Amino acid sequence: MLAKLNAIRLDVLLAAVLTWLTLATTVSHTGGHIGWVAYVLAALTVAPIALRQVAPVATMTVMMGALAAYSLLEFDGLPSSGVGALVGMFTVATLRSRLVAALVFLAAASVVVVAYLRLPGTIAWSEVVQSIVVVIGAWVLGEGTKRWAERAERLAEDAARAVADERVRIARELHDIVAHHMSVISLQAGLAQYVLDTDLPTARKAITTVGDTSREALTEMRRLLDVLRVDQDDDYRPQPGLAALDDLVERARSAGLPVDVVVTGDVRELQPGPDLCAYRVAQESLTNVLKHAGPAKARIDVDYGEQTLVLKVTDDGVVEKGAASTHPSHGIRGMRERAELYGGVLTAGLLPEGGFGVVLRLPMAEVAAR
Repeated sequence: MLAKLNAIRLDVLLAAVLTWLTLATTVSHTGGHIGWVAYVLAALTVAPIALRQVAPVATMTVMMGALAAYSLLEFDGLPSSGVGALVGMFTVATLRSRLVAALVFLAAASVVVVAYLRLPGTIAWSEVVQSIVVVIGAWVLGEGTKRWAERAERLAEDAARAVADERVRIARELHDIVAHHMSVISLQAGLAQYVLDTDLPTARKAITTVGDTSREALTEMRRLLDVLRVDQDDDYRPQPGLAALDDLVERARSAGLPVDVVVTGDVRELQPGPDLCAYRVAQESLTNVLKHAGPAKARIDVDYGEQTLVLKVTDDGVVEKGAASTHPSHGIRGMRERAELYGGVLTAGLLPEGGFGVVLRLPMAEVAAR
């Protein structure tokens, strides 16, 4: 709003200067021997510029009407030398549709031709054509300015969407990191407390796992947040992928969850985004097993197909009746959004033989080897 008010103030100043110059030029050319009507019409060929951004078509109509009346009344000269027509045409092309700009141009060109034809003496057609071309130039310049503004607006919208998407991604990353590691820490801390007086080696191992897991969680969170600090020159470790699946499985096993891993197909390196997606799905699925399945075993199947990467995480835990709809629903929604981001599909639900299963399918076109 403030910028628009400032622009209007500048237009008022421009209109005042052009009006003064137009009246001074008119007096100089006519010797001051014409009536007040001529001066009013001359002023109206530029004065409406003050309102050009508020009502561009009306402004152009008033200025062209004043110019046509000035010429038809056979007053000498051409007020403002057509400056009002140029500014008005530029404004209409910038702020209104192409159809409206075309209609205004036709009207302005007609008025300019009439104004030149009414001038005393012989007028070369080249002058008339040159004036029309100048008006066309103002139209083209206004159209180009409008396109540039629209493109800048689209780029700003794209940048805003990218920022929002990045915030969602970071929030999801933080959720995955915190949920997984805190689940492991909670289970290990409970185990240590339970066997502290009866099985000291087991308690000591559990406490060690708590320390290692918490440090790893802090490291991952720090690495994720450091990505936002573009002014740092530190080398960042890459985000985890399926290459780190063994470490993930070992943490789950140390938390008391037996996990089997079966890998089939031609194993190859994946692109960072889909690789991280597959890792996070496995991490979230194991976390959900730890939190919701009770005493259970888990199995991870990774199949590197020719066209599709399939990651399947299943468990044989017991899900309470009625809990299937709420069972890690937020986590599943996040995993499904990750999959869709890379053109994949994620399904999750109860297994016919009991337990729960999560299946991720990613097209290999999106996860081709680098």
